[in-house]
Amino acid sequence: MAVTQPTAAHLHTLSPTQFLPRAAEIEPDAPAINHVALNGHLVQRTYREFAHRAAALGYYLRNRQFKRVGILATNTPAFLEAIFGIASAGAVNVAINYRLKANDIKYIFEHSRVDVVIADVQYVSLLDSFRDAHPDIPVLVDTDAGQNDDGPFSRAIREGMDIDHREGDCGWAGLEAQSSDEDGMIALAYTSGTTSRPKGVVYTHRGAYLAAMSNIVESQLNVNTGSDRCGYLWTLPMFHAMGWTFPWAITAVRGTHYCLRKIDYPRLWHLLRNEQITHFCAAPTVNTLLCHAKEAAPLSRKVRVTVAASPPSAVLFEKMTSLNLHPVHAYGLTETYGPVTMAYYHRHPSDGDDRYQKLARQGHAVLTSLPIRVTKAESGSGSGDALTDVAKDGTEIGEIIVQGNLCAKEYYNDHSATEKLFAGGWLHTGDLAVWHPDGAIQILDRAKDIIISGGENISSVAVESVLLKHTAVLEAAVIGIPDEQWGETPKAFITRVSGNGTTGPEILHWARENSEMGRFMVPREVEIVEELPKTSTGKVQKKLLREREMSRRKRPASL
Repeated sequence: MAVTQPTAAHLHTLSPTQFLPRAAEIEPDAPAINHVALNGHLVQRTYREFAHRAAALGYYLRNRQFKRVGILATNTPAFLEAIFGIASAGAVNVAINYRLKANDIKYIFEHSRVDVVIADVQYVSLLDSFRDAHPDIPVLVDTDAGQNDDGPFSRAIREGMDIDHREGDCGWAGLEAQSSDEDGMIALAYTSGTTSRPKGVVYTHRGAYLAAMSNIVESQLNVNTGSDRCGYLWTLPMFHAMGWTFPWAITAVRGTHYCLRKIDYPRLWHLLRNEQITHFCAAPTVNTLLCHAKEAAPLSRKVRVTVAASPPSAVLFEKMTSLNLHPVHAYGLTETYGPVTMAYYHRHPSDGDDRYQKLARQGHAVLTSLPIRVTKAESGSGSGDALTDVAKDGTEIGEIIVQGNLCAKEYYNDHSATEKLFAGGWLHTGDLAVWHPDGAIQILDRAKDIIISGGENISSVAVESVLLKHTAVLEAAVIGIPDEQWGETPKAFITRVSGNGTTGPEILHWARENSEMGRFMVPREVEIVEELPKTSTGKVQKKLLREREMSRRKRPASL
């Protein structure tokens, strides 16, 4: 059903699925998808074609009564079509990280109870153990072969078109563009599972709708930036928190999705210069490497970049701005549909060099969220009244907690983890921050990454921010290492700017002389490394750095 009858004339349920048929009705010939297929063929689809294919997939899934649909794919047109097609059939999508181990993929698809999987041809082998255990669950392989694609996914779409034709060519009117239950599940977004089994975060139609609407406003997707429409470059993985809900947001403003199979920095610069790109999203690490690519040079037009996933540095934001890449800094979690706060910058004559420092803060709650709080670590976990706010002095440290529309509903089939997440009626992020007098929050660290040295709390993020000001430093990651006298002391892992030969001791000497870093914060050691271990979304895996360091320390001394 395209429209669900409201309970009253002034109400209707909220679902972002309606954005696609709406876009196709308003601008059927507008460019929706631009993609270079695996075989090198250029794929360009209008909103009429995008909507028609997504609806056909919906008819296929509905006719075969599939209710949970796994997605194992990179940023392709098939992924976009699946997001809308699955929901149109009243089903739930389970999009997961294709960089996970096969056993984790098997666990997630079993835990979520998928009954069909859409898989990119390059990642089908990751399903071997799952398929061995569940030979009855079909896999629709997307061969990503362009216009002449005859793979299983394309055949499923053609079958759906035939079903629609037999039923009277109803198109979207015969599907669920408007969910009958806005609090019903639209997707399961799984956490990375770096410290435990991945958890399934339940996204609702209402939550996804409001998160997408927030992104439209906060990332200024519907603001004309010199081209006819928004051109969005898919650097962010669509599987990561459902692409922070940008698949729905870009479609809502009838923007063009520039799909990418992988991050390739020369190609990114080529696209930024030669296509109508106005926006993209990326973690600080991706932006750092983009800015230091040999192809980097100022763009002729402004591109807005939503930066999230880990705390950025003021140095990075200044560098990005010099290239006409203007950061829109957001903070969020998988459990908040992606961005839940935004750094709002209001120019003031007295700001001076503080502009980029302020842009690098995590800021205030976004438009469709309730205000966030920063509460003392010793607060109880009972009623909401027991949670005590830290002082808004930019000094006292507490945990960021969230409440309202942009909180995911629950962890799927995990009551105890859900109770812990929402202790006291608020979503507990586990991120430690200070609250500034102007109401903006600023993250200091994850609780597990705070370094306690001689009774002093040291923010690894703060130390990294100073180190990144050294001209030789490309990336920095700081962890705590055991110290007999102080309990813990910081150690820094550094990657250098290409061609720079500055040594670790030289950077350490510079840090000791730097007035921005207290003596107790200075790393005991700076180790130069070729690369830092990262997640698929660009976050540095400090847990792996700690494990490597502990493993080194346990090795017996060589004779």
